[in-house]
Amino acid sequence: MSNFFEIDFLDVESGKSGDAIAIRYRLGDVTRIHVVDGGFQKTGDKVVEHIKTYYGAPKFIHSVVASHPDGDHAGGLRKVLEEFEVGELWMLRPWLYASELIDRFSRFKSVENLIKRLKEIYPNIAILEEIAEDKNITIHAPFQGKRIGNFTVMAPSKSRYLDLVVESEKTPESAKQEKGSTFVEKFSEKAAALIKAVWGEESFSQEETSAENNMSVIQYASLCNQSVLLTADAGRDALLEAAEYAPDISLKLPGIDKFQVPHHGSRRNVSTEVLDRWLGKRLSSQPEKGKEKFTAIISASEKDKEHPRKSVIRGVIHRGAKVITTEGKNICTGYNSPDRDGWVVCEPVPYPEEQEEQ
Repeated sequence: MSNFFEIDFLDVESGKSGDAIAIRYRLGDVTRIHVVDGGFQKTGDKVVEHIKTYYGAPKFIHSVVASHPDGDHAGGLRKVLEEFEVGELWMLRPWLYASELIDRFSRFKSVENLIKRLKEIYPNIAILEEIAEDKNITIHAPFQGKRIGNFTVMAPSKSRYLDLVVESEKTPESAKQEKGSTFVEKFSEKAAALIKAVWGEESFSQEETSAENNMSVIQYASLCNQSVLLTADAGRDALLEAAEYAPDISLKLPGIDKFQVPHHGSRRNVSTEVLDRWLGKRLSSQPEKGKEKFTAIISASEKDKEHPRKSVIRGVIHRGAKVITTEGKNICTGYNSPDRDGWVVCEPVPYPEEQEEQ
């Protein structure tokens, strides 16, 4: 059988967006199944059924990755771990580093108490840890440089991850809690007026995404000579750290063939600099349909009126993208992958003539 890969971005339909990605690829004599996130807890059944239906009813999954602790990513993985034999679970557990972190939390004198508190703060991954331990699934930490099958972890580095745990709004004595300032105001997507904009103009938010989003595991793989970047909810700092690491694995940027747009198309996660580093400079005009340079995939709920943002769609199209979104449908992108009855070619998102104001 020839080499192939198929990456399924599953529809996570809720009032808010989420990520659930199933991947199957064959290179040489080896076929692997690789699951990245599972949407909300109720999405788990959909992920399980999809894998059984389209991946040959397997009993074994090689790798499962929880990109970060948010419930719209980690929740559905409970069902995946329970339903399949799993070779390895990859996720970051802050309590493992409590002894390294305790001096940065003045309220805590006991490592045991800090461990307990961190597990309370991040229940989604604490539950995954319990399931994995009950089923004797090996858990690995996906820090920069680790290999998960044919995927390489580009970010986070351990040092940046530990800084993010301390900086998080959720953890004890974070900077925001000490100042008593407005958590909801900073980290909720705010409605923005739309303005007409000519080709090439870009407008992204000045606000930063959350520390939890910046903890996201960024994964890169070259599959069938196609470069694939999975970003989860990574923010600008995470994506720039990953870009800085690219030369270490001989990855020449810019140039990605399959690009997951981070955080459902949020304006807080990308910038002109980030898009230039990964995807290249803005083109002088939009490519003709069918002659796009790469595919950009956005996981977004049809009911989520805040994602994706028009400025983000514009930004990736400026660099030659064919943009496709889930929004009520499952999407499969790949190379030489097996045919599927009932699946049709996905229509790309049109170029928005408007974008959000600063």
